[in-house]
Amino acid sequence: MSGATSVTVTRPARTQIPRFLPFAAWASFVLNVLIIATGGAVRLTGSGLGCTDWPLCTPGSLVPTEELSYHALIEFGNRTISGPLLLAALAVVIIGWRIRAERRDLFVISWVVLGLVLLQAFVGGVIVWEELAATLVGFHYTVSLIIVCIAATYLTRMYEVGGPRERVVPKGFAILTHITTLVMAIVIIMGVITTANGPHSGDENVVRDGFDATLLSHLHAWPGYTAFGLVTVMLIWATLQHLRPMRWVITLLAVLVVQILVGVYQARNGLPPVVVGVHMVLAALTAATMTVSVLRLKRPVAEHAE
Repeated sequence: MSGATSVTVTRPARTQIPRFLPFAAWASFVLNVLIIATGGAVRLTGSGLGCTDWPLCTPGSLVPTEELSYHALIEFGNRTISGPLLLAALAVVIIGWRIRAERRDLFVISWVVLGLVLLQAFVGGVIVWEELAATLVGFHYTVSLIIVCIAATYLTRMYEVGGPRERVVPKGFAILTHITTLVMAIVIIMGVITTANGPHSGDENVVRDGFDATLLSHLHAWPGYTAFGLVTVMLIWATLQHLRPMRWVITLLAVLVVQILVGVYQARNGLPPVVVGVHMVLAALTAATMTVSVLRLKRPVAEHAE
């Protein structure tokens, strides 16, 4: 009788992440959230045309002149963040170059972020040239949200093993999560449209002619409450079966609850600018948390082998 053949299983080696890559990746994420906050400040203080030209602030001057008001300082402050933001995105690409072969996923994501950051800079200039066209302003904010989500994806994948991924949750839970993501997207889109037709146009001389903002606020709220119900179901399901996304779903529900409370408050109190700004930033964080929750539906196959 022949002896049994022994099989040696080699554990996959984790890619050694370059020393400063996490710092650059986190800086990119934080700065993308920060530029949403400062962009909101520009719009909510009526400083959208504080700098009347682009890439210069005014014809012949890169920075605000003494004759300009504080609106120019707010607008220029928002523009200034674009520099460090671009450098952070570029740093992630350069530092990650060393591991491009082993972590092609990270390398591709870093280029996507850099490309979108460059696009945002160009769109920002066009918005000034077009005197704050509502469609362009909404597009500008939406792209920023997308960048935040992609930057969150980079951070999540950076701390995981590379290679193929496998689903580790029931198919039904995965479907529910993707439906919730779609509803979240609708909430955000309706929020952008609502703001575009609201009183905070970005400059006191810009008048929005469009849909009834009050009706739009309701159309924005209904999918928001639907998302709350769906996330609640996700949390109950994930808790009962101890699913991988559970902790992030808890975080998602917490952020969403705060976001709903802020939304209700601002709607009932005449849309205070500061509160609207908080609502804008929370939308970015909610979208990022939703993104990570979706990513947690799968895990690297190599991680399971370890």
